[in-house]
Amino acid sequence: METESNAESTARILCCLCGTQIEPNPANMCVACLRTQIDITEGIPKQVSLQFCRNCERYLQPPGTWVTATLESRELLAVCLKRIKSVTKDVRLVDAGFIWTEPHSKRIKMKISIQKEVLAGAVLQQTFIVEFIVHNQMCDDCHRVEAKDFWRAVVQVRQKTKHKRTIYYLEQLILKHKAHANTTGIKPLNEGIDFFYAQKQDAKKLVDFLQIMLPCKWKESQELVSHDIHNNSYNYKTTYCVDLVPICKDDICILPKKLAQMMGNFGQVAICYKVTNTVHFIDPNSLQIADINATTFWRYPFNAIASANQLQEFMVMETEQITENSKPHVSGRGFISQRHVLAEAWLARTNEVGVSEQLFCRTHLGHLIHCGDSVLGFEMKTANMNDRNLDAIKDEKIPDVVLIKKIYPNRIRKRNWMLKHIEDPQDNREYRDFLDDLEDDKDIRQNVNIYVDRAKYNENEASDDDDTPKIFLDEMLEDMHLGDDGGQSNDVNME
Repeated sequence: METESNAESTARILCCLCGTQIEPNPANMCVACLRTQIDITEGIPKQVSLQFCRNCERYLQPPGTWVTATLESRELLAVCLKRIKSVTKDVRLVDAGFIWTEPHSKRIKMKISIQKEVLAGAVLQQTFIVEFIVHNQMCDDCHRVEAKDFWRAVVQVRQKTKHKRTIYYLEQLILKHKAHANTTGIKPLNEGIDFFYAQKQDAKKLVDFLQIMLPCKWKESQELVSHDIHNNSYNYKTTYCVDLVPICKDDICILPKKLAQMMGNFGQVAICYKVTNTVHFIDPNSLQIADINATTFWRYPFNAIASANQLQEFMVMETEQITENSKPHVSGRGFISQRHVLAEAWLARTNEVGVSEQLFCRTHLGHLIHCGDSVLGFEMKTANMNDRNLDAIKDEKIPDVVLIKKIYPNRIRKRNWMLKHIEDPQDNREYRDFLDDLEDDKDIRQNVNIYVDRAKYNENEASDDDDTPKIFLDEMLEDMHLGDDGGQSNDVNME
């Protein structure tokens, strides 16, 4: 009895077209005949155009959105499916996937499976291939970049000094950390650099980078370009003005009296020996060191009375190191430098040795200078300076000479290395001084990428009487005589 009931429940009918036994359905036709009569892919294009920008490698998603997507990615799959306009609510998308094609063929093939209800409840599924033809089209952003004069935000970096040594250093920091990415243009100027951006957030990233690397202050201003009253949209151009602290390495400064007292009764005549995210000062009369950040500097602003290009050459006639018991006592003093030695020195101008009177000063270079050495310094007694902080100091507290560094007249610098630049700098004294600082100061050198100059390296390699720098880092730095303390850089690249 159960067999007869199961047979009745699975009763079959004949297809109205081909006569094949099938299970009953609303169309009374088999699947093969149903597909010959009805094509559910009708109206769906089998070839679709796809716009691709070669500059930024993005695909157009109509009406005006450009999407970044790699080949056979989910993002590209979404872009392609949205371009098939005929897939409506009546057609159900079941599956979609890419078919491999040659990446340079400008063809993207996709295998799609759809379902659709036909003939009073019958559901038909079909699989077909859609070919997307990739056409090259430049996006609006790349059009503006190629125009060379388009920008929505600009960062104006300025330093009000007579030399560009800090700007050269800042350029190397930007190159090392790739902080100039996404710029539409870079324009070097006498007092700084302008960076142009198409997006405001990219310009703000550079401002944040500058605040981390160097002491500075910034302000923002906006200019209204256009305004659409219908959708209440505004188009602004944003300008960020970044002012770097106008104090550089080897500058001589006269600190305000109140600021010097806040720094632990620091001497008002101070030397800037390093600039990082703060300005580092040393008192040549007591070896006291202190740091000034950007906030403190702009609260008590001051200027340098002498920079590196105003220094004179002196000859050391006699030196005497000051013992610990003979050092001046300063109440409430701060940190004392352990890298320097306090000494008294008697000097004579190089061009007036044995003619003029000797000059006396205290210096922090007692560990370097000896009788007969040449040094660079600034003669304060004969200089004509206009500084209100200097005018408030008593004459007996103003030194005759402030020494900055020791020089080596017979030193030969073999630079078998090079730096990369945003724009090729002029070969002037300021740039050569920056290269000298890079060789002599390992603190500056560790923040800069140094590359081997293959042209000079191969040229020196051919000579037998020259000690050629080797491939290894320590041998290369030793051959270049980088630094008096034998310091080595961690950022020398072989190219």
